[in-house]
Amino acid sequence: MSFGSRLHTAMAERGPFCVGIDPHAGLLRAWGYDDDLDGLERFALGAVEAVAPYCSVVKPQSAFYERFGSRGVAVLERVIAASRDAGALVLLDVKRGDIGSTSQAYADAYLDPASPLACDAVTVSPYLGFGSLAPFVDTARRHDAGLFVLVATSNEEGPEVQEAVTDGRTVSATMLDHLRRLNDDASPLGSFGAVVGATLADDRGLDLAFNGPILAPGYGEQGGTTDDIRRIFGSGVATVLPTSSRGVLRLGPDAGALRDAVRRANDELRGLRA
Repeated sequence: MSFGSRLHTAMAERGPFCVGIDPHAGLLRAWGYDDDLDGLERFALGAVEAVAPYCSVVKPQSAFYERFGSRGVAVLERVIAASRDAGALVLLDVKRGDIGSTSQAYADAYLDPASPLACDAVTVSPYLGFGSLAPFVDTARRHDAGLFVLVATSNEEGPEVQEAVTDGRTVSATMLDHLRRLNDDASPLGSFGAVVGATLADDRGLDLAFNGPILAPGYGEQGGTTDDIRRIFGSGVATVLPTSSRGVLRLGPDAGALRDAVRRANDELRGLRA
C-alpha cells in the first residue's frame, strides 16, 4: 500500500493531528530529566508510549537526537520502531536536500526498509532544484514511502527564496506544480506532500490542490489555530496534517495529559472536515 493510501486511512481512523517528538533541552528539564542521554531516552520513549497509539502520525525531529551522537541516533531508531509498533505512521523531520549519490544515500538511510532508520516519510528541501530530489522520489516509489517537500514555510526568511519569481511564477508555485505531476492519478491520496506553515498571513496565492497531503507546522503553541487552517487551506483542508510538538509535550510527563491533548486536537481538527 502506498504511503498516501496509508496516510489517508490513518487520518480517517485516528484523526489528522501529527505530534512532533522533539526533545528540546528545555522540555527534558520541564519533565524533571537532565539534558543527557538518559533524559533523552526517558523523554522520547515516554512521549511515544503516551501519544503514538492515538495519533495518525508522529514526527521526530532528527536534530534533537543527533546532538547526542551515535547513542542519540540509537534512541531515534527506538522511537521510530516503537511508534510504528503502536500503529502510528512515522514522518522523520530531517529536511535533507543534496544532489546525486549523496541524495541517494540519504534516501536509502530513511526510506529503505533495510535501514534501522527506515520510516514512512521524510521532509526534504527542494531548493537545490526540484530535480535534485529525484533519488528521494525514486526510492519512495520503490518502497511505498512518502516525501513532504518544503514549499511555503512561515519563518520570516522563507519568502526571500520561496516568493522569488521566475518565468512569471513564484518558486513555491513551481514546487507545487512538480508535486501535482508526481501525484497525478494517485488514489485516494498521493504520496508526495508539501510543507505549508499554519501561521502564514495568507495562502501566498498558491493553488494548494495537488492531490497530496499538506504538513502544516505551527498549529497550537506557535499560534496556528483551526481558523488559520480553514483560512489558508480552504476546501483542501481534508488533506491537511496539522502538527505540534511543544503544545502537547509541555504537558508531560503525565501520560494521561498527553493522551488527552492528542484527543482534543483531533476532535477540534475533525470539526474542520464536517
